[in-house]
Amino acid sequence: MDPVRNPFAPGAGQRPPELAGRDRELAAFDVVLERVAKGRPERSLVLTGLRGVGKTVLLAELRSMAMRHGWGAGKVEARPDAGLRRPLSAALHRAIRDLAVRHRAPDRVEATLAVLKAFALRSAPSDAKLRDRWQPGIDVPAASGRADSGDIEIDLVELFTDVAELAADVGSGVALLIDEMQDVRPEDVSALCAACHELSQSSAPLVVVGAGLPHLPTVLSASKSYSERLFRYVRIDRLEREDADRAVLAPIEREEADIEPEALDALYDASGGYPYFVQAYSKAAWDAAPQNPITVTDVQMAAPEAETELAVGFFGSRYERATPAEREYLHAMAELTKGADAGAASTEVARHLGRRANSLSPARDSLIKKGLVYSAERGHIAFTVPHFGRFLLTR
Repeated sequence: MDPVRNPFAPGAGQRPPELAGRDRELAAFDVVLERVAKGRPERSLVLTGLRGVGKTVLLAELRSMAMRHGWGAGKVEARPDAGLRRPLSAALHRAIRDLAVRHRAPDRVEATLAVLKAFALRSAPSDAKLRDRWQPGIDVPAASGRADSGDIEIDLVELFTDVAELAADVGSGVALLIDEMQDVRPEDVSALCAACHELSQSSAPLVVVGAGLPHLPTVLSASKSYSERLFRYVRIDRLEREDADRAVLAPIEREEADIEPEALDALYDASGGYPYFVQAYSKAAWDAAPQNPITVTDVQMAAPEAETELAVGFFGSRYERATPAEREYLHAMAELTKGADAGAASTEVARHLGRRANSLSPARDSLIKKGLVYSAERGHIAFTVPHFGRFLLTR
């Protein structure tokens, strides 16, 4: 098979050639866009799931949908070592520019940009020289007395209110998309929840769409008790068999090629239906096939190549971030679960290593901060990466 025509594209956040199995989520967001634009109350949205299930891809698709509806849209990728003001300012700047082309009152747009600049400048470093060097790239003077108190919760409510009102002027809305939301700092999470709560009470046309690991709902509820009612939570999981087959068949058929049913069986068994793995194994199978159609033998021949690539780029890069003590903890989890994706009790990990549970807490907490494991319920720990346990057992 011609490798140049290979339609499959495994990559971080890269849209697959066929976005299969997400029709329900896309249809639900379409309803949200329509309802909010008409002044109907609607909750913001939170997508949760393991690594490799396509949360970032879906987030990008939702952003595209918002823009096709004439909304302003901006995207943020949260980082545990940085506050939210600067990236949030850049994302909302983009959203305001989207709205500005339809707004008939330039002064109104500039007034909102002035508030945004005032909000952004509060994040400037304390060092005077560094503060003078950094500017948010907004070509209007900063406003005074609005969104510039330095209290992120107060400022964000005021900023969201002004941006939402600008969107209402043109009969649309604003979508703010936040990837890796579990990495947002606690004070910023609290501010986001408070701002969303304030806007939901007035049916303002601004929607936050967050995406993160399975424990994200726990992070949000720890910040504000009402967050459980503030957001609509959607779990993004691996593909059902029919959708996984469509993710493989549709791109192949567009290239006027074919694949045998037994090969589809083998691909599903190898990938487990996880979208990233579907792309990785399908790409390797296409390249391994000497001719059309792709056979089960081609899939079997290609599997070691796909697994080697995953071991380096998907699993290995994460494993290398762990310290020796953290790797010991990870291997204990893999041995307890026999390589399955199911998690284990923290006490079982301690017993397996012959250690006291509290002595392992630093390693466990560090692994959570690095995004390698998560705890969706007290005393239980699981891998954030599917098939990670299987990978560890091979080392």
